[in-house]
Amino acid sequence: MSKPIRVTVWNEGRHEKTNATVRKVYPLGMHTVIAKGLEAAGGFTVRTATLDEPEHGLTEAVLDQTDVLTWWGHMAHADVQDAIVQRVQKRVLEGMGLIVLHSGHFSKIFRALMGTNCSLKWREVAEKERLWVIEPSHPIAEGLGEYVELPNTEMYGERFDIPTPDELVFISWFEGGEVFRSGCCWRRGHGRVFYFRPGHETYPIYYNPEIQRILANAARWATPRLIKADNCPNTKAFEAIPPRTVDMTFSTGSCGSAPVVS
Repeated sequence: MSKPIRVTVWNEGRHEKTNATVRKVYPLGMHTVIAKGLEAAGGFTVRTATLDEPEHGLTEAVLDQTDVLTWWGHMAHADVQDAIVQRVQKRVLEGMGLIVLHSGHFSKIFRALMGTNCSLKWREVAEKERLWVIEPSHPIAEGLGEYVELPNTEMYGERFDIPTPDELVFISWFEGGEVFRSGCCWRRGHGRVFYFRPGHETYPIYYNPEIQRILANAARWATPRLIKADNCPNTKAFEAIPPRTVDMTFSTGSCGSAPVVS
């Protein structure tokens, strides 16, 4: 039997403390609902962490015991310490999976891994979203139909300033007419990164069984194939190389010349 995938569900956790509407939808925080969905799917051991914990709940020890990290942030991206961002980025490059949710597109960690602004256009009028599955054979789409319909969402629209995804699993259509690349996969170093758009804080999206299925599928897809620390060694040749003598004299000429190796 394979070992359970170790998931850390990270949530900024500020909206639930300051916004009565969000607190009504997620009285114990979005992270608890996401975590319970993963636990119900089976095959995971799940812990949660939030912004206001020491080291944002993402200590070296926690990350060393995390196969996949999910990230939801919005109003306090700037409050995330740069040292923690660098710690998470290092771990992703070593092989840890990262699932970035909704407004996490503007998080420091996502922008660092993408190398772009990650900007987009948006509108919040509780419109309908149809999340189209455009790669039904992809592991993240396993068990889904042609689309997932969400009755009330915040619109995100193109252009989404991201590098072209290695794989694009979902495209959203919104009632107002926009479309958006809502399920994007990348490989960074030894790690896998998945961006998933649905999840605005005032709507009960993370209770949706199909959304929970996608998050479980994504965690399975993103789990490490290996964990390998980065290094840059000076290495010996595999085969014998005859001794070389480098002639450091240069000939004159309009273009010059390189040293001669004999």
